[in-house]
Amino acid sequence: MRYENPLYMAEDAGAADLIAGGRLQLGISRGSGEQVIDGWRYFGYAPGEGESHVDLARRHTEVFYEVLRGEGVAQPNPRPMFPIPPGLLRVEPHSEGLRDRIWWGSGSDATAIWAAGMGMNLQCSTLKNDESGRPLHVQQAEQIRAYRQAWKEAGHTREPRVSVSRSIFALVNDRDRLYFGGDRQSADTVGMLEDSIRTIFGRNYAAEPDVLVAQLAADEAIAEADTLLLTVPNQLGVEYCAHVIESILTHVAPGLGWR
Repeated sequence: MRYENPLYMAEDAGAADLIAGGRLQLGISRGSGEQVIDGWRYFGYAPGEGESHVDLARRHTEVFYEVLRGEGVAQPNPRPMFPIPPGLLRVEPHSEGLRDRIWWGSGSDATAIWAAGMGMNLQCSTLKNDESGRPLHVQQAEQIRAYRQAWKEAGHTREPRVSVSRSIFALVNDRDRLYFGGDRQSADTVGMLEDSIRTIFGRNYAAEPDVLVAQLAADEAIAEADTLLLTVPNQLGVEYCAHVIESILTHVAPGLGWR
């Protein structure tokens, strides 16, 4: 969101959702580490006085999320080129219900709580700030519980959505074993993000289907979430990625009661 014009983004999101028949699920976030120094400045944006680039992203998000309400924000021209409704004008096109389908990608407990206060759904990735030294799935489960508590305290009337992303590979043929058999003993790793943030990166799940069922049943964050997103190795091509997803749906999901 550091790179986005929030009103222009609201136009694009509204148009995309109308074209998709109200099926857009839009995930947004501050953004990952940079390939350039202060890249957002090349797009014409900069933090205000006393702000950080994190504050900039949140400010853009707050504006974007507010205008999705569909309420008027702009004073109309008293001599318009074509008829317009009375009162302030809203950002168009507006898609009713899109605001309930915005997801914030959170990398920390604090930003999850902030997202809950805003009223956005929560998207947990395959990494987060290492805030306790515990396994990723345990930290994310705690993050989700903190989010749900903050949501309740904020008094929102709808039920929030929570997703967790995982890299899962069912080893059902020789090609699977060639590509991912070496990940059978995969484990979480810890590194530094942006030079100063200690970050925990989640393991890959790669095993025969019966082993995967047992491993995934023990993942506390998956149990806390209502949606699981599968990360796929798209550099291996559409056909193989479709096989990865189908293998999970066919050989793993039934054993966990997923639908």
